[in-house]
Amino acid sequence: MKHLSKIGLALFLFGLAFACKQADGSNAEAALDKTAVESAETISSNAAVEKKDNNRKFVRTADLKFKVKNVAKSTYAIENIVAKNGGFVTFTDLKSNINEKSETKISQDSTLETTHYTVDNTITLRVPNTQLDTVLKSMVKEVAFLDSRLIKADDVALQLLSNKMAQKRLNSHQKRLEKGIDGKGKKLNDITTAEDKVLGRETESDETVLRNLSLEDQVNFSTVTLYLYQRESVLQEIVANEKSINAYRPHIGLQIWDSLKTGWFMFEAIIAFIVQLWALLLIVVLGIFGYRKFVKK
Repeated sequence: MKHLSKIGLALFLFGLAFACKQADGSNAEAALDKTAVESAETISSNAAVEKKDNNRKFVRTADLKFKVKNVAKSTYAIENIVAKNGGFVTFTDLKSNINEKSETKISQDSTLETTHYTVDNTITLRVPNTQLDTVLKSMVKEVAFLDSRLIKADDVALQLLSNKMAQKRLNSHQKRLEKGIDGKGKKLNDITTAEDKVLGRETESDETVLRNLSLEDQVNFSTVTLYLYQRESVLQEIVANEKSINAYRPHIGLQIWDSLKTGWFMFEAIIAFIVQLWALLLIVVLGIFGYRKFVKK
């Protein structure tokens, strides 16, 4: 009986420990899920999402700065997210910045180069206004640390209406001017002045149309600017040392042997030069002989 009691107590303690472990695991998972949700809520935004039944028009922009594990990989991931949601990238500037560089000679012919550098990227992208929140939420998994997040929503409904009204007035004025030119314009100066006015009104009307198109484009596609960076990295590389000219000089014995050969070659050259003058030497000898034999007698 005592033996059975001990076994029962052991099973009870084991079950209690297992239950506690499962509870701790559940709490940890819940904490991770909560952190993920908070991160998603931090980077995403429902700012000024207009309803379908209202007349407001918002130009939404977002500026974010955050740390990532690997800038290059996060850049490719973000570009894929933007493409999947119907957006496009208008600017990207991925670069490595060298913070410090040093060289350590480790042997006669090798040097260790150590480079401390940071990688960052500035990205400007355009996404459909309705997909802005989805894109921002999809980027949460790339964020290691969020430095800042600025999201703006400017209501431009009145500005769009004002531009349309101005365009309507300009078109009406332009038609009246054209009608006046056709009906009353007789003198060349009057016609020229009136035509200049018509041209000015057409230019103003075109500029108003372009401003409205630009605003509508900004309403339909939100602009997002991202600044990504990662922690400082270190690159170490062993490179070969460049040998000086002295490393290629021959030893003293070879230099002496080369000097002897050079002297012998010079001696041969002198003998060959003298031999080339045999005709001149023959004339000199014959002259001396003739002088002694005939002139002295």
